[in-house]
Amino acid sequence: MSDYVLSAESTADYPRSFFEERHIAWVPFHYNLDGVSYADDLYTSITPEAFFDKIKAGAQPTTSQVGVGEYVELWEPYLKEGKDVLHLTLSSGISGSYNSACIAAEQMKAAYPDRVVCVVDSLAASAGFGLLMEYLADLRDGGMSFADACAWAEAHKRNLNHWFFVSDLDCLKRGGRVSATSALLANALKICPVLNVDHEGKLIPRQKIRTVKKAVAELVRMMEEHAEGGRSYAGKCCLSQSNCRAEAEAVVAGIEEKFPQLKGKIAIYNIGTVIGSHTGPGTVALFFMGDERVD
Repeated sequence: MSDYVLSAESTADYPRSFFEERHIAWVPFHYNLDGVSYADDLYTSITPEAFFDKIKAGAQPTTSQVGVGEYVELWEPYLKEGKDVLHLTLSSGISGSYNSACIAAEQMKAAYPDRVVCVVDSLAASAGFGLLMEYLADLRDGGMSFADACAWAEAHKRNLNHWFFVSDLDCLKRGGRVSATSALLANALKICPVLNVDHEGKLIPRQKIRTVKKAVAELVRMMEEHAEGGRSYAGKCCLSQSNCRAEAEAVVAGIEEKFPQLKGKIAIYNIGTVIGSHTGPGTVALFFMGDERVD
């Protein structure tokens, strides 16, 4: 067994089975739905379909990040065992979880001076965050040391590319992220905004594409343009989606046609309750290793 522990947050949007099988500790964010507070428990207490159906019906969930004490509760048993911890947080560009984790790490440093909690801002979200954890688990299981794993995470986190489109703007409109007029116009013209995550971990609109079909093709094109080695890309790739699996499968089909050397099968995951509270249904996100994000 390794002498260190990997840990993450529920906003990595990989299934619970992944964290259990790969021995990755995790801590939940929280969301409030219809006046009731829940832990983001990786769809244990609600199905993705039921969650997004509630949003379609008009529910407006709100979210809250992990508290300092929750990080302490997660890490302390491992530190007591004599293990160090490498923890990745949700991108600081969309959450304050990195700052809270750093505060908790300082508390643990005082309590366990012989142990180290290395906190890394993933600059990633959803299954992009999860894919970064998958790479780290592979490296850990391959014998990479704690110090080298911490360095690898910092050196490669901006190589994790995020490209996604939103086909249903109603949730963004209700959350105030787009105006009612813009949403109405976009829906009438069948416009699907294409966005990515920049070098600061922030969501940045890049293009306005008409029709879902063209948005699907644009995500495939972005991978051709930015994947490490272009069409010779031999790394991992995954997607996440919110109640629009058919569109995600269309992206997978396009990628499999263009990238014959992919490592493993392309997985499609559900966007979780916390990220999904902000995107709403109709979002497809694509993740792969490629060009370093510089803007």
